[in-house]
Amino acid sequence: MVLFRRLLGEVLRSQRMRRGMTLREVSAQARVSLGYISEIERGQKEASSELLASLCAALDVPLSEILGEVSDAVALEEVALGIAVDAARPVTAETGAGDVVASAA
Repeated sequence: MVLFRRLLGEVLRSQRMRRGMTLREVSAQARVSLGYISEIERGQKEASSELLASLCAALDVPLSEILGEVSDAVALEEVALGIAVDAARPVTAETGAGDVVASAA
């Protein structure tokens, strides 16, 4: 099973370390407790959108960059687990999950 919170925590930790920042520095700038940030980085707590915005501001990184890295990590883990969705076979309300979809291409 792919855990989004674990992968998000890994990306946040990586970004923090790339910038040479300590948990204490991020905590002070984001105005979030050091312990809570640590739990997020270890994938033990879910981060709200407001908290993510504060962390991104403290790390001086756009939220879109963080989410892009997490998305890439999720995709890699899905492939490794053999659960990647076949992009050539879209699932829609009309077709259902197992139906064949015709393509005009």
